[in-house]
Amino acid sequence: MRAAIHNPYLDTLGGGERYTVSFAKTLIDLGWQVDMEWKSESISKVLENRFGIDLTGVNFVPDVKRGDGYDLTFWVSDGSIPVLRSRKNFLHFQIPFHHVGGNSLLNKMKLFKVDKIICNSEFTKKIIDREYGVESIVIYPPIDTSQIRPKRKENIILNVARFSGLLQNKGHEILVRAFKKIFDSGGRNWKLVIVGGSEVGVTDQINKLEELSQDYPIEIKKNLDFRSLKELYGISKIFWSASGFGEDEEKNPEKVEHFGMTAVESMAAGAIPLLFSAGGFKEIIEPDINGYLWESTSSLILKSKKIMDNPSLRVRLASSAKETSKKYSYEEFKSKITLLI
Repeated sequence: MRAAIHNPYLDTLGGGERYTVSFAKTLIDLGWQVDMEWKSESISKVLENRFGIDLTGVNFVPDVKRGDGYDLTFWVSDGSIPVLRSRKNFLHFQIPFHHVGGNSLLNKMKLFKVDKIICNSEFTKKIIDREYGVESIVIYPPIDTSQIRPKRKENIILNVARFSGLLQNKGHEILVRAFKKIFDSGGRNWKLVIVGGSEVGVTDQINKLEELSQDYPIEIKKNLDFRSLKELYGISKIFWSASGFGEDEEKNPEKVEHFGMTAVESMAAGAIPLLFSAGGFKEIIEPDINGYLWESTSSLILKSKKIMDNPSLRVRLASSAKETSKKYSYEEFKSKITLLI
């Protein structure tokens, strides 16, 4: 059986790209032959290094011809609806596109060839269903919880979010300013570590962040491999995210977090998540059970100090966070894909 996979954003190395290679890996594990469309085979090692996923058996080809001649096609949409030609076709939305004329007659005709529309979260599904007039399904992104484990914890607050000029504001500066207030008010035995993949054109953004962080225990790490990231997850006590801060998720749903893979990875390692209250984050967090949501920097600071000053609370939240992460395991993802195909 032959499968074709298309993702026009592979070299951005974000959550959608991890979802794509996880889908490919699942098919390989199930005995499929997999062709992934990309202009150069060299992308394979880049993806393996960033995501820690073995892509042995995946063939990188210049064109999968919209699935022509294949048994299955997995196509990541850029907002448009392609005419897919394989025996079974899956269209995946990683981004909650809206105001793109999704419900046009032409799109409805193209969708006759699509067997299932797959979204990465209930948040994305709500927007996509409304925009395109469809009934999509949700298959959450897979987190390989077997690879991410708690280690001896240190007083580290971790943030993992791409340094990007694309859709989302990851709120790095918000987190740096919040940490500086915590440090200045007595939290001097803590450290903030910001990790992100960097893209062309974001050098000024990173330089500004480094300048803002001067004279404080703040580390900014660019383009870490997955092994180094796993180590940081393991030793961190708290995970922060400000993705979508200051955005209106109803007017601009594409600018908030669509799911939150790095947050779930941190939870698998027993780090307690404090996530900005928007988008897919609200599906992951049960406040005061497995972490906290926050809506203002003062709320982030207050809830962070509460965790810092209360070891028994940390133990309880960390244990629950780790248990929650199992819901998003690779095994769960694989079982859902197996039933789908």
